[in-house]
Amino acid sequence: MLFPGFEQKRVAGEGAEINLRIGGQGPALLLLHGYPQTHAMWHHIAPKLAENFTVVCADLRGYGDSDKPASTPDHAPYAFRAMAADMAAVMTKLGFDQFFLAGHDRGARVSHRLTLDHQPRVKKVVLMDIVPTLHLYENIDQQVATGYYHWFWLIQPAPFPEKMIGSDPEFYLRKKTGHWSGATFKFDEAAMAEYLRCFSKPETIHATCEDYRAAASIDLVHDRADREAGKRVTCPMLVLWGSKGLMDKAYDVLGTWRDRVSGSLDGQPVNSGHFLPEEAPDETYEAMLKFFKA
Repeated sequence: MLFPGFEQKRVAGEGAEINLRIGGQGPALLLLHGYPQTHAMWHHIAPKLAENFTVVCADLRGYGDSDKPASTPDHAPYAFRAMAADMAAVMTKLGFDQFFLAGHDRGARVSHRLTLDHQPRVKKVVLMDIVPTLHLYENIDQQVATGYYHWFWLIQPAPFPEKMIGSDPEFYLRKKTGHWSGATFKFDEAAMAEYLRCFSKPETIHATCEDYRAAASIDLVHDRADREAGKRVTCPMLVLWGSKGLMDKAYDVLGTWRDRVSGSLDGQPVNSGHFLPEEAPDETYEAMLKFFKA
């Protein structure tokens, strides 16, 4: 219902089997979702993009119907590097040596890592409603800590956050998504049903906590190593963010990316809260299409 004409597949990644939907024709375009969602977040945009691209909407490892591999004390199985390696392997198996890329929230952070670790593969990238992970951790104030409290709560040792979220996953998910979206916005009920179905599983709650634990530990090691080496994104980048969201209020979003990109960089706010592809699908689609077809 959400992705008419798309085919559902499970494809082996680099250590996790990845659930995805693929449809359309033309150059490949990989779309990656954020927390606490699944690939269903692209349901407004993906069918329209499929008129010009072969669109791949994938669930990140630990999310949706993708595998949730066992973690380790250093949280490496849930590092953005591991998630990016999954997607690079999946696109290879689907027959795409190069592809366009767009990510929202956690998917945008995976996309950033993918462009660094697999530079020749990505033609252009769109990042939605994020500043670089290292920049956020090194430049945070009370406003951001309040709005992004989960960045510090989910990283607490297991099973503390898992137990609390697991006591009422639907209450948590609806409060979390409502907190980030515009005051009058309502999610499509079919999409919300998918988020609830997947997020309510204990293994998903644990895996998504591991994602945040990795971001506060091993991901920062990788990011600092890249900064020390002067490693930058080489492909053209477009940054989009919600004009009603916290990123717009707390950061010079585009400015945070300037010293991390050696190729062309552009960006603009979108009239939405955090969930651009669902709150402002037409504006987000138009910006993506213009950038990818330029």
